[in-house]
Amino acid sequence: MQLDLFDTTNTDYLLVDLFRAYFDARKNKRNTINALSFELHFERNLFELYDEIVAHAYEPKPSICFIVNKPVKREIFAADFRDRVVHHLLYNYIAGIFDNTFINDSYSCRKLKGTHYAIKRVDHFIRSCSLNYSVDCYILKLDIKGYFMAMNKELLCRKIEATLARKWSRIRCDRELLQELINKTIFCDPANNCIIKCKSGDWDELPITKSLFHSSEGCGLPIGNLTSQLFANIYLNEFDHFVKRELCIRYYGRYVDDIILVHRDREHLKRCIPKIRKKLKHEYKLELHPDKIYLQHYSKGVKYLGVMIKPRRIYIARRTKGNFYEAIIKHNVIAEKRAPSDKERKEFVSTMNSYLGLLRHYKTFKMRKMMFKNRLSPEWWKYVHTNCEFTKVTKRPLA
Repeated sequence: MQLDLFDTTNTDYLLVDLFRAYFDARKNKRNTINALSFELHFERNLFELYDEIVAHAYEPKPSICFIVNKPVKREIFAADFRDRVVHHLLYNYIAGIFDNTFINDSYSCRKLKGTHYAIKRVDHFIRSCSLNYSVDCYILKLDIKGYFMAMNKELLCRKIEATLARKWSRIRCDRELLQELINKTIFCDPANNCIIKCKSGDWDELPITKSLFHSSEGCGLPIGNLTSQLFANIYLNEFDHFVKRELCIRYYGRYVDDIILVHRDREHLKRCIPKIRKKLKHEYKLELHPDKIYLQHYSKGVKYLGVMIKPRRIYIARRTKGNFYEAIIKHNVIAEKRAPSDKERKEFVSTMNSYLGLLRHYKTFKMRKMMFKNRLSPEWWKYVHTNCEFTKVTKRPLA
């Protein structure tokens, strides 16, 4: 079913946009219980959601909370599917407006950008600033302490409202209704009445700065929501322009809370640190992570988004390789004990292709080949196979 987001022949834009948001939300989610339950009577559910929104009666439902350990330990709140539809609705309305205000080198949750684009840009920064490794330049990498948990909701709302007020002619939704949905999404506390789907011990070793259960009052957005990713870009958008213009850093990029600056003058970068710290604290109520300040000559390389960027080459970081190896060992245990179920085979294929999707962008053929030839249990080859480049795993058809 195809719906035009800007079909002006339809007098009820919100209902059409809700259907579009539903089809966006169910992409890659159709096998989840939450999505299947909603899809069973999706037209009725969408009309009910529409009635709630126009009656100003919409309220987010409880989220599902769990801990993931890879690639790093994080607390995730998965919103109810109907709330994800609302998140996509908001994203479709406002993402394009805010995207035009972002600097080019804000990479997260933006079309034609992402982690690979960010890595290529940082590599380009180093080559350009060093005149292709012929002059000295330095890399400053910074991290914000518990970024998602520390974002001030009131400040975020003011930033969104101010921008939308200037750009309102580009939005076809009722202004009061849209702002109400944004506020309810931001001020919803998913830690309240959430459904916990893991053991209490899973929170061990998770810093309290990375948990919504310990965030300050009026602060914190859940990791896992589409809107949270967009709001993370919006929150520091003015800060990005500050670094570029007032600190005169031409080679600057940010992926959520991972900040990187490249400059020929080491002392200039050192002077930037207290200025950035002061700016973040006083205007954004954020804190630089004191243990994650990295300032080195470009020849030392820099770890960024799962890779190690060095002159003329990019390596996969040890943590990523270690996680890949651990994933293989975990699935080997299953195959060596018994025949894996169809669900376990699907999970294996999904996990392997997730890692291969990252690795194939870099010179890792020997590593990929070694992992599958030497590390993967022979039992798995009864159920899966891979292409000769080791870039994709597929299930073998059942006999």
